[in-house]
Amino acid sequence: MAWDPCPAVGGFPPVVARELLAMGAKTVIERERKFDFDDGRPVPRLAGVGPVAEQAPPRESWLDNTYYDTRDLRLARAGVTLRRRTGGDDAGWHLKRPATAGAREETQLPPGDHLPPELADAAREWTGGADLVEIAHLRVDRFTHDLAATDGRRLAVLTDDHVHGERAGDHAHLDHWRELEVELDDAEPELLDTIAEALVADGVRPAHWPSKLRRLLAADLAADEEPGNAGDTVMTYMRAQVEAIRRYDEGVRLGDEDSVHQLRVAMRRLRSALRGYRRLFVRDRAKALADELKRAGRVLSPARDGEVRRETLLAELANLPREPETEHARRTLVSHLDEAAERDRQSLVAELTGERYARLLGALDEWVADPPLTIAAESGRRELRKALRRANQRLTAAAEAVHDARDPDAALHEVRKKAKAARYAADVAKPLLGKRVRSWRRAVKQVQSELGEYHDLVSAGELLRQRTGDSVTDAFVFGRLYERGHARRAALRESFERRKLPGAP
Repeated sequence: MAWDPCPAVGGFPPVVARELLAMGAKTVIERERKFDFDDGRPVPRLAGVGPVAEQAPPRESWLDNTYYDTRDLRLARAGVTLRRRTGGDDAGWHLKRPATAGAREETQLPPGDHLPPELADAAREWTGGADLVEIAHLRVDRFTHDLAATDGRRLAVLTDDHVHGERAGDHAHLDHWRELEVELDDAEPELLDTIAEALVADGVRPAHWPSKLRRLLAADLAADEEPGNAGDTVMTYMRAQVEAIRRYDEGVRLGDEDSVHQLRVAMRRLRSALRGYRRLFVRDRAKALADELKRAGRVLSPARDGEVRRETLLAELANLPREPETEHARRTLVSHLDEAAERDRQSLVAELTGERYARLLGALDEWVADPPLTIAAESGRRELRKALRRANQRLTAAAEAVHDARDPDAALHEVRKKAKAARYAADVAKPLLGKRVRSWRRAVKQVQSELGEYHDLVSAGELLRQRTGDSVTDAFVFGRLYERGHARRAALRESFERRKLPGAP
């Protein structure tokens, strides 16, 4: 953190600047990087990274931050924050705003119970004079590590923040998370890149949100975004999926129910948008990101497929008479499924804490921050309709291929995937195309749902064929389950063959 009295007056009108100086204001220039970090994980050791020779033991401090903004969040939308902080080395009132080269300027005033009018005047550039109200409260348990050079000079600080946040007002909600932050002190800006590269190589994820407050307000700030042209429409959808990936990624690490499913869905939706609307983006970059998302989806598949098999088989077992033989078979099956689930979870967590996955999350943030759009993105509805027609053609071709397929199960699964891609393409275009795309989306969703159940029964049947159980009675019960599933699959296929696929919107 660099101290500089000049920016304290240079960024404001002269009258405001004089008032701030009279109040004892000073300005710090912050150059920092943030990283999402898992609970329970030890803080990385950075001694030996670039010029860092020593990492000091942690110093603990408690920070209590109250944030202020207009009711419509004008400061947050401009990337500006106004807060009152107690605790730590910099207690007081802070007005933080963007500076050049990714830095931030923070004007600080001494502590006080009430918002200084001079600071409210300084924020008028963004608020337009609207009333400032309390919008959020953040409590941080901070552990600070000094990073020093061989001569003892402090190059940077590494902070390990355990955050509890509360959104105030009509949209109140609570959140908690852990993050790392690296902030330069007496070092060249290149050190941030060096340290960030070392942390990512250790599986630490670049932070998705630029600030703690931005994370807490993410839903409010995203709600007002309205798409204009094709590029705006697709990028609005993509940003929502990246937000979902970050949200459910954290849920998977915490073991939250259904997070594996939702994380895989968000990745598939994003990959589908990259492929279905590829004409809007630089082709090589879109393909590279889609390939990485496909790989990450495969990493999630064993755990999610296991969840689906469990749901399918236990639901079918519940339809059988409650007899001792059925109950014994249920215990045998649950034991096997639990063992498989634990193996799959361990493999999944290992992948999610690896370097390649961390780089994928960083690439997603870069994509939404600076999307590589082509001239086609400036069109209105035309490019969206073209993408929907292509999705419909792929679905129709897959459906026609079922009749002569050597492996009907695989062919029907391909139809299901094409129907899902078509549905996701419709979700992207819906805000701009409206009613015309909604009826087509409903039709392809019906195909997807029907064949989704078919695929789940195929997967469950494969497991039943592999398992004989601990006894003859187990094998008999599993055989009954298999026959029930086979009959249901036959009915679903017959229903699909009678179905008339929808025409392109």
